[in-house]
Amino acid sequence: MENSLPVKKDEVSLKELLVTLKEWWCYLVSQWKIILIAAIIGAGLGLTYSVIKKPVYTATLSFALEDEKSTGLGGALGLASSFGLDIGGTGGSVFSDSNLAELFKSRSMVENTLLTSVLVDGKNISLAEMYIQNENWRENWKDEPKIKDIQFLPIINRKGFTRVHDSILGEIYRDLSKKKLFVSKKDKKIDIISMDVLSTNELFAKYFCEALARQVGQFYITTKTKKARSNMNILQRQTDSIRSALNSAISGVAVANDRTFNLNPALNVKRSPSIRRQVDVQANTAILTELVKQTELAKVALRKETPLIQVIDRPILPLMNDKFGKFKGIVFGLILAVFFATLILVFKRIITKSIINS
Repeated sequence: MENSLPVKKDEVSLKELLVTLKEWWCYLVSQWKIILIAAIIGAGLGLTYSVIKKPVYTATLSFALEDEKSTGLGGALGLASSFGLDIGGTGGSVFSDSNLAELFKSRSMVENTLLTSVLVDGKNISLAEMYIQNENWRENWKDEPKIKDIQFLPIINRKGFTRVHDSILGEIYRDLSKKKLFVSKKDKKIDIISMDVLSTNELFAKYFCEALARQVGQFYITTKTKKARSNMNILQRQTDSIRSALNSAISGVAVANDRTFNLNPALNVKRSPSIRRQVDVQANTAILTELVKQTELAKVALRKETPLIQVIDRPILPLMNDKFGKFKGIVFGLILAVFFATLILVFKRIITKSIINS
């Protein structure tokens, strides 16, 4: 007897729940006009949004970091080191994969890229100016006398920038680095880094992606090979200097021999200038031979460190885009409108009931 009571109570509760649900259903059906109007408005807003919203294009560039090792040059480099010369050949870890990815998103690299000139519709324009026009920033600057006339011309010199110029570039950099520029390593097992640039302007996405890759590549090469290139230039200057001295010594020997032509063999003192010149020739020849070896080693080491970035895939038009379709806009707008209309009607009925019961 006691066990049957809970079952009966449960059955009553279930019946009440079904009755309540039926009442709510009938109520919502009775409000079909309101829900239909909301659905039509929502579908219209969704369609309008899909038409107004510009498609977002994605320019993707993938590259691999080339890290040549100094294998095969160990003995030669050791010999060069014994003469106090550092001709490079050691990769270093300053520009590892992770550091290189951050370098792409650094402010200096992005801002220098924005000052790059590109050809659009037969006119040269900087990427910074192209970005400002695409974002319609100048429309918001009409009432700002300090910035409304600011332009980033293709031949502009960064040294002549004012605080306003730097502020605008900084704003563009923050917008790009946070929302539109992504650099990552797709797979930890593969040494390939991918860069994605998002923009509502297809050409800007492509041009900026390629220009940033070139900018970072040039900086990478210049920084990584700075010591090796400097030492190679020093060795080249020394080689040219010794070669000039050797040529002068050879000419000096010839002149001294001409002056002592048919000289009495007993007069050896007058032959001393020719002998001294011959010693200079021998010494300079030995020095030049060694310098030529070291210069060639320096050139080999420099070649092994450049290029440092190997591009695999470049962005090709037409770019992939994420477009909010009309059908998608209508469906999403309709669903959201019906949902919120139903929610408002439910809250309205609950509030009305609570007022009546009170």
